[in-house]
Amino acid sequence: MNPTWFACSVREPVHIMMTALPTRSELMSGAIATARTVLAPLGVPDADEVLPVVDASRAWLEPWLPWVPYQQDIESARRFAEASELDWDHGRALRFTIRERASGSLLGVVGLEACVAMHRSCALGYWLKKDAAGRGLMTEAAGACLEFAFRVGRFHRVRVAAATDNHASLRVIARLGFRFEGVERQAEFCHGRWLDHATFGMLEHEWIRP
Repeated sequence: MNPTWFACSVREPVHIMMTALPTRSELMSGAIATARTVLAPLGVPDADEVLPVVDASRAWLEPWLPWVPYQQDIESARRFAEASELDWDHGRALRFTIRERASGSLLGVVGLEACVAMHRSCALGYWLKKDAAGRGLMTEAAGACLEFAFRVGRFHRVRVAAATDNHASLRVIARLGFRFEGVERQAEFCHGRWLDHATFGMLEHEWIRP
């Protein structure tokens, strides 16, 4: 099932253009490549790799991501992968694996969450394993995901949020060029405490690929 997306023409604001996102299979045969990473739709074949990557970085990820404690076995990883396929097919979320281009090893996940076709909006989400951090890989992969969002998905607005003390994630957001929009107090309960979220937004005409 290929979701239908609606985009209003700037020159003809009343005219509604219908565009279609690529299917997962179409993107698998033409994955999104950057200088050091490759992005492809996350699916069931990736499940066996996701859990070991999460396990190896659990202490690194758990303070910021409330889903981490629920990824404890291969069955939970497969349920997540199956849900990701369904979410893509129904236009709810578009998640990509991030793989190192040279080795093919799994580095993490980046995606467009909470997609709303009527408003052409979504939220950027991502995580990276610990031993791949600090090399600019997430900025590179997330930049490719944003390029896909604005140029292929025809989204008008992308939102992103990070805990106010998650400095690594905030640096990624700054390098991508998002605009600060405010702080959501106690927005998320994670790892036994409430997190305040700094929220940011980007409109399609503001996107400049790093």
